Amino acid sequence: MTRRSHHCGRFRAPPLSRRALLAQAGCGFGAVAASALLHREAARAATGIVPALHHPARATSVIFLYMDGGVSQVDSFDPKPRLERDAGKDPKSLFKVDATQFNNVGKVLPSPWKFKPYGRSGIPVSDLFPHIGGVVDELAVIRSMTSEFPEHTNANYFLHTGSGLQGRPSMGAWTTYGLGSENDDLPGYVVLNGGLIPPGGLDNFTSGFLPASYQGSVIKPTAVGLANVKPQEKSSALQEAKLALARRLDRSFAARLASAGEAPDPLESAIANQELAWRMQAEVPALLDLAGETAATKRAYGLEAEYEPTRIFAAECLLARRMVERGVRFVELTCPTTGGNDRWDQHGNLRKGHEQNARAVDQPIAALIRDLRDRGLLDTTLVVWSGEFGRTPFAQGSDGRDHNPQAFSLWLAGGGVKGGTIVGATDDYGYRVVEKKFMIHDLHATMLHLLGIDHLRLTYRFSGRDMRLTDVYGHVIEDALA
Repeated sequence: MTRRSHHCGRFRAPPLSRRALLAQAGCGFGAVAASALLHREAARAATGIVPALHHPARATSVIFLYMDGGVSQVDSFDPKPRLERDAGKDPKSLFKVDATQFNNVGKVLPSPWKFKPYGRSGIPVSDLFPHIGGVVDELAVIRSMTSEFPEHTNANYFLHTGSGLQGRPSMGAWTTYGLGSENDDLPGYVVLNGGLIPPGGLDNFTSGFLPASYQGSVIKPTAVGLANVKPQEKSSALQEAKLALARRLDRSFAARLASAGEAPDPLESAIANQELAWRMQAEVPALLDLAGETAATKRAYGLEAEYEPTRIFAAECLLARRMVERGVRFVELTCPTTGGNDRWDQHGNLRKGHEQNARAVDQPIAALIRDLRDRGLLDTTLVVWSGEFGRTPFAQGSDGRDHNPQAFSLWLAGGGVKGGTIVGATDDYGYRVVEKKFMIHDLHATMLHLLGIDHLRLTYRFSGRDMRLTDVYGHVIEDALA
């Protein structure tokens, strides 16, 4: 039955005054705000932040300490006394030598540094890392990692994205896609740029075919930190008016896309990124302000160190702790520039290059582990230390080491990791894996597992296929788990 109006056709209700509108709609405004908050909480629950996504999580965040260039395993965490005995011999007379990046094969080269056992576990650590040696009981050292690529760019893509091809989503993007972020005012995935963007560039941190809102946000560990974070408008009202106009235009365009049957995902991600950038204007300056940290904390990290690269990496490590405190899901740290060295990539002048790089990162990393532990954050923060591959046990030229994807060392610490553990082994020369061979897919599977995610079930439909970080590979490194 049609309900008739008692008004004539030309009747128009008088407009409400502002006071009357507020009086009648006050509860409605509260409902709108509550709806937004409840929607956000429901989304978090759906993504697994409140309950674990696939199984109980041991960690809620990741700090990835990226050692760009490839640290030598036989000079860091995998001592090989046999190198001393066979020093100066032709390696081809001792074992099969595969082609290397530069094929400039020199003699067997023993480590210039001594190893000694640390902690209750007695894990041997090189003199390059005396501070990290002091926290070795927190580490699970994986000595049997391998890569499929002997060249930096492809090896970097493989380490970061699980594929040697450019353009795939990085592990940080997959993590935030699976878990979201616990802080609405900061990105879920942050890259702290100490000065060296790895070969392969920003595509190491890309969201690939995932929505753009999951890409890494690159921030420098300085007072400025992020370009354009300071508003250029003369008043907040002017900026808010511009944002409101942008929202109207974006929503209108999104509606047209939807009515035409086109996917609005790219536009929705752009809108989300713009709104996040607006909120970051208030959050990022406070995050980067270390004035509230105690003098003892700053000294422990190395913020007062004489060596500038140590101060830079100290700021990165301290900011990483501050970020996981604030709910950032995935933080990656890149290395600072150390004099004329090419990252950890010492094809020559091994002693100088590795010593200066170690001097930059050793103290800050150990302080980060202790600080997380003392604050109760290490139980829920997974710390990963790794480069993209290792180095040869024989010299390139006379005093360098070439790339070696056949064996390298990395370590894990924190949430769900069995500290004071060594997993896997290489041969007497540290050249090839002989026990418990792992590949990067296994590392990714383990990281996701500790975050409560089954790597087999974290998928995204793209180009007619269910894609995942570990592709069709990957097994959890059970021996590294507590």
